Order: sequence, then structure tokens, then C-alpha cells
Amino acid sequence: MNATAISAQRVPAASAFHAAFVVAWAFCLLFYFMEYVVRSAPSVMLPELTRAFGLSVSWIAGIGRLMQGAGAAFAFVGAVYLAAHGLPARYLATAIGFTQCFGMLGGAAGQFAAAPLIHGAIDWQQFWLYSGVVILVIAVTMFIATPREDQTQGSKAGIWSTFVPYRTVLTNPQSYLCGLCAGLLFLPTTVGAMTWGVSLMEHGWHVDYVHAVDRAASVAMGWVFGCPILGYLADHIGRRKPVVLAGAALMLAAMLGINYLPPGTFPPYVLGFVLGFGSGAAMIPYSTIKEVNPDHAKGSATGAMNFLVFVMSALVGPAFGWLLQRLAGGAALSLDVFVKADSVFVAAIVIAAMLALFLKETGSAAHKAP
Repeated sequence: MNATAISAQRVPAASAFHAAFVVAWAFCLLFYFMEYVVRSAPSVMLPELTRAFGLSVSWIAGIGRLMQGAGAAFAFVGAVYLAAHGLPARYLATAIGFTQCFGMLGGAAGQFAAAPLIHGAIDWQQFWLYSGVVILVIAVTMFIATPREDQTQGSKAGIWSTFVPYRTVLTNPQSYLCGLCAGLLFLPTTVGAMTWGVSLMEHGWHVDYVHAVDRAASVAMGWVFGCPILGYLADHIGRRKPVVLAGAALMLAAMLGINYLPPGTFPPYVLGFVLGFGSGAAMIPYSTIKEVNPDHAKGSATGAMNFLVFVMSALVGPAFGWLLQRLAGGAALSLDVFVKADSVFVAAIVIAAMLALFLKETGSAAHKAP
């Protein structure tokens, strides 16, 4: 189905609730939750994964990680699509915020819930098997629950017409600014906290494993609150850019505190929560990219942006692991190694803030300005 047909079918959803699509969206939220569970779970089983695969030649695990990212990317786009069909247009931004809330709640669960499971009731291999079964059941249920749509318009159009909206999106410089800004703000959480946060706590701050897991999960919990609150704030003041910049400032302060302040300066969980809360601003460019592109390309804009964001995480993830190994020089990981490597995330936040300055302001207040 091409984007024009999708846009046309969104008209009924703009002013009314459609229960069938809302139910399908709910199952998509569960799917997105589980995708983030399996994305963050490796951070609590790095010793087991290292023994099983090795950190330097783990190409099979790399393919699995890429597929996890792809699943999350498709889930988010699907959730936005279903929410757009099932909810009035005035609730779409809220729906996007709740969708990401569920994702990051899954990210937190993938750490604080998976850790006791793999060291108690089940082993780490069984965790992946059971997780796969649960995801499959949710996916099949979601497929059955999703309402069928009239394919007449889409079937008459040529296959190449499906890609026409992408030409509109990809020739708009604002699309790239949105994608890069969001992608850079994602990196400290998706790569830093969700993958390497537990190791930083254990080897850098010498926190015991259980507390390391909980403190790393606090970043995802910050996301759970930051996404809807910062999204609401952007809608309330009618400005997108100031909220993105404020979120970046919170992230920068938290990252600098984590890396350079002596452990114990702040109460446990505070800096991680602030980092995740500020990173919730990464969702605001998702609204911006839909607003800087024409209606017939809004779905393609979301897809293109998700592609940019997840490709950045997929590329930076293994690159950051390689950087840690290189800085360690064959020795054990230490706080000094993490501090040097984390300069990548500090730079990402600063660059994201600079790019945000060039974003077009699409908030309601900008439209009311004379």
C-alpha cells in the first residue's frame, strides 16, 4: 500500500476512536516492550556471552543484535501507524510518547528482571528461547487482531510509486537533521546504558552485580517518565526546539557527573534517571519530521527517521565495544577506560544540541507568531 492510500485511510481516525485499531496498537506495544527486553538483556549477561561467543569475533551475535534492532524499528513504525488509525489526531503525540514509554519500560525489565532470572530460575540460553516464544505469540496475536484494510487503491499503483514519498523525505534537509539529532540523543542510553551500563558500574565504580543492574536500569526508567513529560511540555508551550535543547542539557550534565564526579556524590540512581529523562527529548524530532514533510509522506518520514536512528545505534554499538578493548589494551576494564570511551557520548550530545539549533520550529506557537 502506498503512502497516499495510507494517508487517505487516516481521515476517519482523525476525529474518532476505532477500537479494533486500538486493540491492535495495544498488542504492538507489548511486542515493542519485548523487543526492548531482548535488546537490553545482553548487558546483564556479558560474562556469559563473552565465554560463549567472545567479544572480538562474535559475528553470529552481531547478526542477532541487528535483527533485534530491526524488530524494534518495525514495531515502533507499526505502533505509530496503528495509533494513527485508532486514535483521534489530537492524541497521536501522546500515543507516540506512550509507545516509547513501553519500549523503555521493556529496556528496564530486560535488566532488573532478566538478571535474577538467568542466575536463578533459568539459564541464559533458556531466557532467549522463552523470550522468542513469547514474542512469537504476541506477533501472531497482533497479526490476527489487526483489522484488514481495502487494498484496492494500493494494488492499482505500481510498486515504484511506493517509494515516491521517500524521495520527498530524503531530499528535505530537515529530515536528516531530525534523524541525526534523535539518533545522537539515543546513543548514550541505547549503547551506553543499556549495553555497557552494568559493566561500568561493576568494573568502573566497583558496585556489586545486583545493584549495578538496578542502577543501569534507572536510565530506562528515566525514559519512561521523560518521554511523555517532555512531549507534553513541547505541546504545552508550543515549541519543540527549547525542549530538545533542555533535554540535551540534562543529558550532558548527567554524563559529566557520571564520568567525572566521585562515586557517591549523588544518591544512587539519580544521575542514571536524569540521563534517561533528558534523553526522552529524542522523541520530539519524531514529531518534527512529520511536520516538516507533506501529509502524503508522513508515514515514510517516520520510517526513514527510524532507519537513521537504529542504523546509528547498530553501527556505534560494536564500534564502542572495539574502542573499549583498544583503550584497555588487553587489561581489565576500568573507570579510566570508560571515562575516555564515554567522551563519544558527550560529543554525541553536544553535536545533537548544535543540530537542534538548525531544526525548523514546528510547534503550535510558531504557527501563531506574526
